[in-house]
Amino acid sequence: MSRVATWSEIEPALAGVDLLEEMSLGFQAYSAGDCVVPPVGELLLEESRGEVHIKYGYVRGGEHYVIKIASGFPGNPALGLPVGDGLMLLFRQDTGALARVLFDEGHLTDERTAAAGALASRTMAPPTVERIGILGAGVQARLQAKHHAGVFPDAEFMVWGRDAEKSAACAAELSGAGIPARSAEDVERLSRECQVIVTTTAAKESLLASDWVQPGTHVTAVGSDTPEKQEVEVTLLARADKVACDSLEQCRLRGEVSQALRAGAISEEEVVELGAILSGDAAGRGSSEEVTVCDLTGVAVQDLRIAEAVNAALA
Repeated sequence: MSRVATWSEIEPALAGVDLLEEMSLGFQAYSAGDCVVPPVGELLLEESRGEVHIKYGYVRGGEHYVIKIASGFPGNPALGLPVGDGLMLLFRQDTGALARVLFDEGHLTDERTAAAGALASRTMAPPTVERIGILGAGVQARLQAKHHAGVFPDAEFMVWGRDAEKSAACAAELSGAGIPARSAEDVERLSRECQVIVTTTAAKESLLASDWVQPGTHVTAVGSDTPEKQEVEVTLLARADKVACDSLEQCRLRGEVSQALRAGAISEEEVVELGAILSGDAAGRGSSEEVTVCDLTGVAVQDLRIAEAVNAALA
């Protein structure tokens, strides 16, 4: 019989998983051409402004395939409900038998997204990082700060969100958890003071201007995961010395890279995949003065790696 795990069971099992290593292995397998990842399934609900993403795939020669459903409904907090929900279904590749239902309520998607962001920043950031800027003040902003603090333990965090009260509350919560953080008055000031900038909003117009970003800065963009969303000016990608992404195939259609491609600001030949940098098949940052950008739209192999890791921990 199939086994069902709820978040109360998943969360303690997740604590023993090296998520950055899992994400690294997944990205490398993807960029090596070892993964089968069909196009993202997407359902956009107009009245509620809800988004439902369906991602699925497997690694050739592996044990499982995964089907993941994750949703986001921005009006839920007013109803006393969490913004996100979802689950992951893990099946055996050889028989199609259901191995595990991970009723994670969307938390595994949040965690794997944040871990991938920290991995991208660790891989492409300048040698010295004193401040990290977070655009956004929601769940993903908090998780990005948590995972980045694990990579850059001496860094201070600056948080900016469109709601100043939420920004202050996010910064206070991070500080209370031992992560030094303060809210920023505006994106320009944050950009001029931070060596790493992480974008986590659902903006549909750019928030981060190229002129504000200082030489040597790395930007990890995770909020733009649909064709309509955009957080970063396309001129920043044109200016960047290195532009990376999780999946060039996906980023032709969604994310910051897609916006820059449609605008003619960059060409596909100028973009490398993060997995290729991690494996050494492509070059990463070349000097401390370079500006780098990594666009993460979320790939099913991330869901597979975290689901398999949790499944093993629960065994």
